[in-house]
Amino acid sequence: MSYNIIKEDGFNYIEEGEGDVLLLLHGLFGALSNWEPVIDAFKKDYKVVIPLLPIYELPLLTTGVTTLAKYLLKFVKFKQLKNINLIGNSLGGHVGLIFTLSNPEYVKALVLTGSSGLYENSFGGSFPRRESYDFIKEKVAYTFYDPAFATKELVDEVFGIVNDRNRVLRILAMAKSAIRHNMAKELHKITIPVSLIWGKDDKVTPPDVAEEFHQLLPNSELNWVDKCGHAPMMEHPQEFNEYLKRFLDRVLLK
Repeated sequence: MSYNIIKEDGFNYIEEGEGDVLLLLHGLFGALSNWEPVIDAFKKDYKVVIPLLPIYELPLLTTGVTTLAKYLLKFVKFKQLKNINLIGNSLGGHVGLIFTLSNPEYVKALVLTGSSGLYENSFGGSFPRRESYDFIKEKVAYTFYDPAFATKELVDEVFGIVNDRNRVLRILAMAKSAIRHNMAKELHKITIPVSLIWGKDDKVTPPDVAEEFHQLLPNSELNWVDKCGHAPMMEHPQEFNEYLKRFLDRVLLK
C-alpha cells in the first residue's frame, strides 16, 4: 500500500486530495489497499477518504452491520464531511445503504459494487476447514473471475484472519448480521442517485442481485463489467473508474 494510514482520535483512515468527498467502504475481508486504483484516479479532483472499519475490534455481542453504520456516522462527524459520494464494495455497500437510510442529510450519491443487503453467497457462514490453506486459497479465488488475483499475499492475509479465533468469531457474527439484515423493503426510500457497478461473473452477489437492486432503488443505473467477479475496482480498475467518473460527472452537474 503506497498511501499513509492516518491514526487519529481512535480512527484509522486514508485521506488524499481536495474537493468533493468520495468516501470508500471496504468489505468483510477487504482492505484499504483494495481501493488504491480509485485513489490514484480521483485524488486530483476529489477528497478521497477511506476509513478502516473496525470489524475485529467490536464487542462480540454488538458486532453487526448497524454497529458499523453507527461507527461510520461518528467518523463522518469527526471529519466534518458533507455532501458525500459514498462508494461501497460487498459488506461496505451494505453499511453504506444503512448509513444512507439513517443519515440521508450527509449523502449526495451512492455507488454499490458487489454489495450485500439482499443476498450473499459467501464463506461467512462457517469455516469447516479453515486450517486448510488450499481451502482458503480456493475460497479467495472464488471471489474473482480470474483466479490469478488470489495472490499469495492475499491468501496469506485471509488465512491469518480465519485462523485467529477472536477474528473469526467476529467474521461469523458480521456475516450472519448481514444475512439477517435484508433491505428489500427499505430500498425504495433511497431516492438519491445510485450507480450499480457489477461484475458480470460475480459468484458472491450474482448478477440477479444487481438486477434486484436496480429494480428496488428508484433512481439507479446498472453498469456491467464483463469477465469480472466480486471486486470490479480491483479486477478491472480502469473500467470501474470510467463508470464511476461518468456517474460522478452527471451527479455533480445537478
